[in-house]
Amino acid sequence: MPPRKKGGAGKILLIVGGLVLLVVVGMVALSASLKDKERSYTSPYPTGSYSPTGGPSEKPSAEPPTVSPSRPVVPQRTKPTATRPTAPRSTYKPTKKPKPEATDLDIVARNRLYKAGVMASVNCRESSARPATVAGARANYANLTKCLNRSWPALIAKGGSRFRPPTVLSYSGYVSTPCGTKSDDGPPFYCSTNETIYMNLREDIGNYNANAQNYSRVFARMWMLHQFAHEYGHHVQQMTGILRANYNLRYEAPSQALELQYSRRLELQASCFSDIFIGSNKRSYPITGESLRQWRWLIGATIDPKRDHGNKANHKYWALKGFNGRGPAACNTFTVSPPRVS
Repeated sequence: MPPRKKGGAGKILLIVGGLVLLVVVGMVALSASLKDKERSYTSPYPTGSYSPTGGPSEKPSAEPPTVSPSRPVVPQRTKPTATRPTAPRSTYKPTKKPKPEATDLDIVARNRLYKAGVMASVNCRESSARPATVAGARANYANLTKCLNRSWPALIAKGGSRFRPPTVLSYSGYVSTPCGTKSDDGPPFYCSTNETIYMNLREDIGNYNANAQNYSRVFARMWMLHQFAHEYGHHVQQMTGILRANYNLRYEAPSQALELQYSRRLELQASCFSDIFIGSNKRSYPITGESLRQWRWLIGATIDPKRDHGNKANHKYWALKGFNGRGPAACNTFTVSPPRVS
């Protein structure tokens, strides 16, 4: 068998190597081509379009658009033309700022009643009947009711309130009222619940019949006059809101001392209101001579055991202010210092 030629195996290896090289080069080129295509697909695209206002008009699509957005058109600048507004003129008018609600202190201290002016005389005359009997006492109550019902309406109206005549009842023994059961051992009183003046027959008849002397009986008549007009003064406070506001102030007072002070301010004002009427009708009633002397004595002779009505000196002070001033402006007991209402 003839021997193989040297170099034959090398040629085969060389050919095989060349083929392998060609395959490798081809694969590298194919791989590069595929990468170029992939890179081209993943190039970024706009994810939304432009709205006329320049902002996105909708949520971006999950898929990229198939076309690129066109170049935006730039509008030509034109000179704006002046136009008048087409909206109708507003007819809205701002409302006035509401006034703050009056407090209880405002009502008692700055009540419009104080600016109502002076009470005009109604030429009230004393009843010819004498309070020696029930009939005589009631005749005096009825006469005073008519006089006071003519005296106060103008001032009440000027003070911004509505006038309402009170009911007047007389009693002896015990009387049951919406304000509780009262005895004739106590003074006359006013009940705001039913706006009624309760006059104590035992007191007025007893005072008149206690002594036969003229001065004593004149005193009894003047005392009855003052007491009746005082209780009517509470009705004035009721109509103008002072009575209710004062009740609230007393209820909310942080101490008994202040509560009693508000009570004295109320009671002294009622006496002042009483003497507005007496002073306005002093010529016709008349309050002269012995009547004037007894009236002057009694306004300074009151007692105040519970310290809720005012002492003698202050009662006389406010009674004279009402008598001489003849108007509610003289009776503002709620703005003075505590010593003046002690």
